[in-house]
Amino acid sequence: MITLHTERDLAQIRQQHAPLFNLQRRYLRRILLLALAVALFYLGFFQMFGIPWAQWVNGCQQISRYFLRMFVWHDFASWPFGYYLSQIAITLAIVFVGTLTATVLALPLSFLAARNVMASRGLRPLALLVRRLLDILRGIDMAIWGLIFVRAVGMGPLAGVLAIVMQDIGLLGKLYAEGHEAVERSPGRGLNAVGANSLQKHRYGIFTQSFPTFLALSLYQIESNTRSAAVLGFVGAGGIGLVYAENMRLWNWDVVMFITLIMVVIVMIMDAISTRLRRRYITGKAIPLYQP
Repeated sequence: MITLHTERDLAQIRQQHAPLFNLQRRYLRRILLLALAVALFYLGFFQMFGIPWAQWVNGCQQISRYFLRMFVWHDFASWPFGYYLSQIAITLAIVFVGTLTATVLALPLSFLAARNVMASRGLRPLALLVRRLLDILRGIDMAIWGLIFVRAVGMGPLAGVLAIVMQDIGLLGKLYAEGHEAVERSPGRGLNAVGANSLQKHRYGIFTQSFPTFLALSLYQIESNTRSAAVLGFVGAGGIGLVYAENMRLWNWDVVMFITLIMVVIVMIMDAISTRLRRRYITGKAIPLYQP
């Protein structure tokens, strides 16, 4: 049943619930001030770092020319497809080895960084130290790690693997730890009541619940690293990025587009595989009831 209120009824409701309406007005006022501050920030940013209109038009024209060159493939049959595909295979190998290694190393560190695991007073400093270590590893970009390891171990796929490992340990370790901290506490209390030790409580009370998050993050990071690993070739860490750098210097934009399309297809295939794995191991399948 719908009740229609007159202006007098609405005024009376506002008077009876004045704190609630005042709270709503304060909320709208804060939203308006925040939107105004963001708009002023954008205006100031473009005023300080913007480009002239003529330069903007010229840039759009240049981009259109580059796109036209990308879709006109000259002497396509004579391209070294074997070399391109071998570099893509090297990139995928770098991604899988680096991400899987980082996953194996980040998982135990995530338990050391989780506040609900390191809850006792004596273990809190260790958790704080591990979290700061993960912050340091995550705070350095993958390309910077690549430059460091190229200088340390030389150019090649090993430098790319080490760069992915170092950044992913920091990123995945923090995300895994937050997944552990978000679990329900009841299973842990139940395991504690039946006399389970600490390892059993962490294994069955925490990791069993955080496993879907662990799997989803790991699969997504493999996809993300496939896109990011192309940058490592620019700094000499091996893979398809080297082909990108060579052809960009030679203005072979058709080759750049060809390789980009292949990488997009690979990412789409990996996304489809990840979706199936998530559905299989996170959603699960219905178990039929026992029929005597």
